[in-house]
Amino acid sequence: MPCILLVDDERPNRRVLRDIFEFEKFDVEEAEDGEIALSKILAKDYDVILLDIKMPKKDGMEVLEAMREAGKDTPVVVLSGHGSIETAVEAVKKGAYDYVPKPPDLNRILITVRNAMEKTSLISETKTLRRKISGSKTREMIGESGPMMRIKEMIDKVAPTEARVLITGDNGSGKELVARWIHEKSNRAQGPLIEVNCAAIPSELIESELFGHEKGAFTSAVKTRAGKFEQAEGGTLFLDEIGDMSLSAQAKVLRALQENKITKVGGDKDIRVDVRVIAATNKDLSKEIDAGRFRMDLFHRLSVIEIKVPSLNDRKDDIPLITRYFLEEICNDYAIPVKEIEEEALQLLQARHWTGNIRELRNIVERLIIMGGKTITANDVKEYVNSISISTGGIDFDKFNSLGQFSDYMHRAFLENCLEKEHWQVVKTAARLQISKDELTELMTTYGLVKR
Repeated sequence: MPCILLVDDERPNRRVLRDIFEFEKFDVEEAEDGEIALSKILAKDYDVILLDIKMPKKDGMEVLEAMREAGKDTPVVVLSGHGSIETAVEAVKKGAYDYVPKPPDLNRILITVRNAMEKTSLISETKTLRRKISGSKTREMIGESGPMMRIKEMIDKVAPTEARVLITGDNGSGKELVARWIHEKSNRAQGPLIEVNCAAIPSELIESELFGHEKGAFTSAVKTRAGKFEQAEGGTLFLDEIGDMSLSAQAKVLRALQENKITKVGGDKDIRVDVRVIAATNKDLSKEIDAGRFRMDLFHRLSVIEIKVPSLNDRKDDIPLITRYFLEEICNDYAIPVKEIEEEALQLLQARHWTGNIRELRNIVERLIIMGGKTITANDVKEYVNSISISTGGIDFDKFNSLGQFSDYMHRAFLENCLEKEHWQVVKTAARLQISKDELTELMTTYGLVKR
């Protein structure tokens, strides 16, 4: 039965919509303001969300932005009063599926919701078909450099065992890909691989996300829900950014690892689980332990084997191979002929200092595909990649005609670097820069910084 979340601060509106969708055999949940809605959205996967624009605490736009930043891609249909149509259109530009004016035409809203669900289903089916055609669920690990060959050897040794693995490395270096390959090569490959980004889930929700909850455990717990440990039964649970997990959640994870059983939030019954745990972090956990932010006993439980993923700067010999791989992958996604790249262009990419690692390289290859010609040239790299001078290893000062031009370049480069480090999450980047979200958004507009 499809599940829909109705988000509107006016109870009569929710009642009318609930009656309609329950008659159409939907499972319906409600939220009367933006904060409650966001808590529900982060704690559960819905098939469709009906989202009012004007609400107390958090308006619809804030909810939409926050859920997208948290990686929730549930289709959203925006409800807008006459005075907020322009805002609704803006919401569609920012990722909402469609908008429906209030008071809604009941036939239109049913059709819109069903179309949103159908589109989501088609996208999911397409991804599944692509995985089947490729013959593997996981992107290939590209690289023949010394560091990469050592990583592959370690994966081959550890994957068939039940040993827990801690994967460390910088943001964008490929920790998630290593975890997926360990699962793919393990005896649990036929079971599920469940991924949890501990940094993207609010601390008050992480325990419910991991261990599930009983009906009535807290205000929005309208039904019993299985957590990620249960969902990963017989397979692998990947705890990404575990260094950001709260101490109370760490204690419960430690118990789960020690006893192979969990207890739901609000429950009193132990549930046995058969799960292999792989964790990853970009933090130095020894420093986190010294600072009292991470449990030493949990660290020892997680790090039976530790795999350190090298940064792209430490494996520059792999850049030509990775670049050509991304050229083929992205051109295929765009349904265009695969572009060639000049050797000199590859040399310029190898000479560059990479702060965002593999993720940054992929973004740059996509930019070059869009902006370059049939063959990507060295001039394309110089023009579209804020190039680093290969001869000096520093900035190419000859490209600037004034101090103001240089200042703008440096401001833009600094902002882009911060956004890359925070995975283009505006709220987190603003906090890093100690400015408001609105100020950062304005700066991004000024410097033409758009998430790619």
